[in-house]
Amino acid sequence: MKYSLVIMKKELSSYFNSAIAYIFFTLFLVITGFLFFRLYFLIGVVSMNDFFSIIPWIFLIFIPSVTMKSWAEEKKNGTMEVLLTMPVKDVELVSGKFLAGSLFVLIAIILTSAVPLLVSMTGELDWGPVITSYIGLAFLASSYVAIGNLISSFTSNQVSAFLITAVTAFILMIIGTEPVYSVFPASMGDLIRNLSLSYHFQSIQRGVLDSRDVIYYLSIIFLFVFYNIRSLESRNW
Repeated sequence: MKYSLVIMKKELSSYFNSAIAYIFFTLFLVITGFLFFRLYFLIGVVSMNDFFSIIPWIFLIFIPSVTMKSWAEEKKNGTMEVLLTMPVKDVELVSGKFLAGSLFVLIAIILTSAVPLLVSMTGELDWGPVITSYIGLAFLASSYVAIGNLISSFTSNQVSAFLITAVTAFILMIIGTEPVYSVFPASMGDLIRNLSLSYHFQSIQRGVLDSRDVIYYLSIIFLFVFYNIRSLESRNW
């Protein structure tokens, strides 16, 4: 665990030592704020539902741009071999990079807390669904990071890692939308819907933190982190 934290600190430093973090945070906050408040003042209802409905789709662009370099850059710069020869376990390498990416995105999510504070000034805001939705966003973002890191470990091309991560996450999102799962027979449609990232987030967004949704996200994170570890171990096969 000690080395995982060292790697996490190193990865976070690499974000904040360049312009990447500041560009990411600025664009993320400006785009989410603009899209939400444009609708908010038109509808005139004191609610954060639209805000939390927008962010998961914005994540499809922003999080792959964070994770695309996690392993691909190491391969491209030739530092992958040096990294893997260090006296650090694969699980520590993978967990360190995962924690760094998740924490980085979590900082962006926390920065959006100014939005509900502004909304609460315009009327009485129900804080229950707001709090659970933020928890849901943390789980969703971590799932995206786990997916992106695994895909980045397969290639040295950051653009390829970005595109494949975005497409994969998009598919896992849209299978939870009614136009997609409703075309299948009822039993299969329910299964497909329950496999989607969006369905479980929508459940949390209603204000109820169901253990099934938490277990789903933890399972997704564990699965992709596990296969990320296995992808590193494949060098010994």
